[in-house]
Amino acid sequence: MAKLILSMDGLVLKEVPLTKERTTIGRRPHNDIVIDNLAVSGEHAVIVTILNDSFLEDLGSTNGTMVNSQPIKKHFLQNNDMVELGKYKLKFISDSAKASSTHDFEKTMVLRNNAAGTPSAAPSTASSPGYNATATQPSASLGTNAAAIAPGPQAVIQILNGPNAGKELALTKALTTLGRPGVQVAVLTRRPQGYFITHVEGSNYPVVNGATLTLEAHPLNNHDILELSGTKMEFFFK
Repeated sequence: MAKLILSMDGLVLKEVPLTKERTTIGRRPHNDIVIDNLAVSGEHAVIVTILNDSFLEDLGSTNGTMVNSQPIKKHFLQNNDMVELGKYKLKFISDSAKASSTHDFEKTMVLRNNAAGTPSAAPSTASSPGYNATATQPSASLGTNAAAIAPGPQAVIQILNGPNAGKELALTKALTTLGRPGVQVAVLTRRPQGYFITHVEGSNYPVVNGATLTLEAHPLNNHDILELSGTKMEFFFK
């Protein structure tokens, strides 16, 4: 299990295990990690944890969020990353960190706009473990577990509209990302209970069978219809 070590001026204040899918950081008392300092915004940042991966996002804070002395908007956290909020520091410790720099990635279904402005979809392969997407970047890569998922029914996502209608993406890993970086990104995960979809980025939330999702992970059933960034997809088992 990953955790954060909160410190100020070299003094460790507390350790916070990342046991929730969303861990909020800010000055207001309703946050999971409360930092009562004027340099920290009321709702400063959030960490989304899915399986063994954690993603940090600045929530439009006044003074910004730094990781390893670099300003970030969104960042894929790696072992020993140092998150800086004013005078406070949060060291990210991951129990699943590997000594090897080699990392296995699932394909990312990146939804782009074609010349006519209609969302289209094209599978791409992640080439870097970082997740630091902006609206100008062509794609975003979210890390996956190195091991493939356990044998079982083969789940597939199929595009239903646009120029790539009919194309399929086999969900062969434990974590797969879907969406348009900087606009809307969701993650599909396979757990012992089945497949789930979780919102990661964007003001608009994924739609499943016509219903808009919330912050919580949503279980997927055979032949569910998903919609992200105007692109409709069907989730089913082969």
